[in-house]
Amino acid sequence: MLRHIEPDRKNRNFLVLLLLVVLSATYGCNTNSNSSVVNTVPSPEIKLDKIKVVTTLLPVYLFTQAVTGDVANVKILVPPGTDIHEYQGTPANVRAIATANILIKNGLGLEEFLADTIKNAENTKLVEIDASKGIPAINKISQIDKTAAGEHEHDHQHQTGNPHVWLDPVLAKQQILNIRDGLIIADPVNKDTYQANAAAYIQKLDNLNNEFQQTLQQTPSCTFITFHDAFPYLAQRYNLKQVAVVEIPEKQLAPTDIQKVMNTVKKYKVKALFSEPGLDNKLLTSISQDLRLKVQTLDSLETGDTNPEYYFKAMKANLQSLASGCK
Repeated sequence: MLRHIEPDRKNRNFLVLLLLVVLSATYGCNTNSNSSVVNTVPSPEIKLDKIKVVTTLLPVYLFTQAVTGDVANVKILVPPGTDIHEYQGTPANVRAIATANILIKNGLGLEEFLADTIKNAENTKLVEIDASKGIPAINKISQIDKTAAGEHEHDHQHQTGNPHVWLDPVLAKQQILNIRDGLIIADPVNKDTYQANAAAYIQKLDNLNNEFQQTLQQTPSCTFITFHDAFPYLAQRYNLKQVAVVEIPEKQLAPTDIQKVMNTVKKYKVKALFSEPGLDNKLLTSISQDLRLKVQTLDSLETGDTNPEYYFKAMKANLQSLASGCK
């Protein structure tokens, strides 16, 4: 009998062992399956609120947006195309500043509306950045010739010097650096982004400066008249002469007023007249035809596209106008 029992025990032992192996394999598969499910559950991302930055006018917005890229929410207080010299702060401006982390201004006395607007916002944590810090201002105001008695609409006197420094690519570089450094202090987490973006934009400004130098050295000491005292830094940088600003009132000019404009142009023996985008050129065209002068457009960049690349588009158009007008 014992001979018949032994094989049965071996078979049972083998079956038990086989069952344990199968159960172990099954449990292992379930465990791996569960582990796989756990690992595929996406870990929640921590979304940090972007820093809130408000800028005053278009050129400052362009430079700030170039430096921040997509790591900050950047807004502009003065709508492009609005005369900042006459601008008054609005309730919307107050609300924007009240909730902002940083305010970036051009400086040099341009934003006269800003002091009261900041005061009304009551934002004690607001960080202010002056984009023109350390830039020596041109205090001499170009000769202003009025075409009509009593006209003063565009007679803008700046106590701290001419503020239009952004129209000189070299000084624009300094503004970029001021904005970059201020942002790094206020928001050190994004330091690498600010440094990289600023460096890329500055390289483009260097290239633009080289284009201006190479082109305008062919017409040295070109003398011109504008209708907005916005270009003394540009003129000084590239050996040009902005000799006067001719004010043209918005109302209809009398024949005597037109003659005053012509006398001014003759007095300075200029090579070209430069108007601004959007300015009605009918009068200027008439005068230029009589005096056989060209009318070109110079953009002060106080209106235009909000893409940071617009700065280069507008400035290259200015270069073409100067090169053509000064021939």
